[in-house]
Amino acid sequence: MKCFTTILSPIRRFWLPIILIVTTALIVFAYNSAHFQTQSAPVNQLVSTILGEPQTFNTAFNQAGVNIFGLTYEGLVKENPVTGKVEPALAESWRISDDKLRIVFNLRYGLKWSDGKPLTADDVVFTYKDIYLNQEIPTVLIDTFRIGESRALPKVRKLDEHRIEFILPEPYVPFLGITAAEVLPAHALQASVKTKDQEGKPMFITKWGTDTPPDQLIANGPYILERYDIGQRLVFRRNPYYWRKDAQGNSQPYIERIVWQIVASTDTSLLQFRSGGLDVEALEPQHFSLLKRQEKQGNYKIYAQPSFRPEFLVFNLNKATRDGKPLVDPVKSRWFNTVEFRQAVAYAIDRQTMLNNTFQGLGKLENSPILAQSPYYLSPTEGLKVYDYNPQKAKELLLKAGFKYNDKNQLLDALDNRVRFSLITGAGSKTTDAIGSQIKQDLSKIGIAVDFVTMVNNALIDKLFNSQDWETSFGSFLSSLEPNDLAGVWTAQNGGPLFNLSPQAGHKPIQGREVADWEAEIGKLYSQAAQEFDQAKRKAVYAETQRLAQEYLPCIYLINRLEMMAVRDRIQGIKYSAKYAPIAHKFWNIHEIKVTQ
Repeated sequence: MKCFTTILSPIRRFWLPIILIVTTALIVFAYNSAHFQTQSAPVNQLVSTILGEPQTFNTAFNQAGVNIFGLTYEGLVKENPVTGKVEPALAESWRISDDKLRIVFNLRYGLKWSDGKPLTADDVVFTYKDIYLNQEIPTVLIDTFRIGESRALPKVRKLDEHRIEFILPEPYVPFLGITAAEVLPAHALQASVKTKDQEGKPMFITKWGTDTPPDQLIANGPYILERYDIGQRLVFRRNPYYWRKDAQGNSQPYIERIVWQIVASTDTSLLQFRSGGLDVEALEPQHFSLLKRQEKQGNYKIYAQPSFRPEFLVFNLNKATRDGKPLVDPVKSRWFNTVEFRQAVAYAIDRQTMLNNTFQGLGKLENSPILAQSPYYLSPTEGLKVYDYNPQKAKELLLKAGFKYNDKNQLLDALDNRVRFSLITGAGSKTTDAIGSQIKQDLSKIGIAVDFVTMVNNALIDKLFNSQDWETSFGSFLSSLEPNDLAGVWTAQNGGPLFNLSPQAGHKPIQGREVADWEAEIGKLYSQAAQEFDQAKRKAVYAETQRLAQEYLPCIYLINRLEMMAVRDRIQGIKYSAKYAPIAHKFWNIHEIKVTQ
């Protein structure tokens, strides 16, 4: 899972922000800086690392946290991760009607694509009408735009070359933020939408894969992909047609080139940073003390904020079958779908020890799907249920639910089946290794055997979202101050939550999926909150979603770490946000950053 980082662009890639920050083992390479600079003078560049390869160069189909789109594309708006407010991007302004059913966006004048062609209202309408809202194209976004319990889609139309109107079926508070979705070029992609392959599917579905030459990709963001060396690096260069300028009229961004080195593990990345080969390094908790002591000597500064991606463990509660075969072993499915079993697992995990040891005390215990930084967070003092470490309580719950112990203190179910299941997550991080190892050890103390398995990014995503044949997993989703950004990962809408997922678009159907009453109720509450413009009333609705989530516990929230990043002193103008810390380009204000030689 995020160790699921699927996740996500603003608002929509819930697993997709989702946000899963999946680590993966890849080929380690030696970075040759001379390859990226001329002999006469060094190139103005920033060098960073990523754990994993991009899945696609087509933003409409991206499900992974490792992606190029934060650098290469923009939408009508963008979220300021510091304030949580929606700010202008390609649209310089907008107007919402009094009845909250119509939004008119005013595009900036003079917008251009990276090939110099004009970016107009036609591109926006094409992006939404022909791609994101097109039922023939299985994008990851279409369900994001379904509104209310009716799941109706909005309509979009062009008013003139610089104005676009969205018409909503009902008032929907999160809609403005959703228009952060990347705008795509009609002149480069429209033919692929209209042209069908031999199966009658739009050619767009296979357009712009990772095998597409970078010079064929048309972008509108601050950077353009210049080259992609599989297993080694991605190189970006400044987009000469990007719209932003500073107060003196100088074109932005200032940095000419950005290099992402692909590394096998965080240990490899740390070594490269300490040797001077990197400008930026996202810190694992176990690395903090060492780097903090060398901060002045190493000419860097460490930035830190509470994370936007709390760690959690999730059960696969899906009772469905595919081709006659259960997604989850029916014996194990009965365990997972017993609420006392899930609660017992929560009581058995020593989260405080995990925080102290694995995270070096750099974070806080997490108890809710909604971030503690959010104004909608419900604290334990306000009635949120908390599962502090209590293995005796865990055993009592298991016995109450019909489980029993043999003479070896191994847990058995009522039919004498040994309680044993797999726990999967992404590879490449000592932190995730330590989390998995502790969960395995903690659960062994109440008689549960856990098979802890790490796997590379693509294999993990395929298991979680495509084959769906997994038992338990842990990781994290990229979240937001706005709780409805998580509606698609926590409720029955938008295909269902990870713990009870419907098949992703383009995959085989499943039969017999069930939605529990509490799960349906959480979905209704999220829909209710999305229509409520009164902040106090919205908070009350979200409070109830958190109570239900902690009572029925399909996900056990563990730790919200302190997100830390070491940045060379020569990198100037940083506005650090923990929300973007795990994302490869690192800074949400990349266009303002300068590199001094």
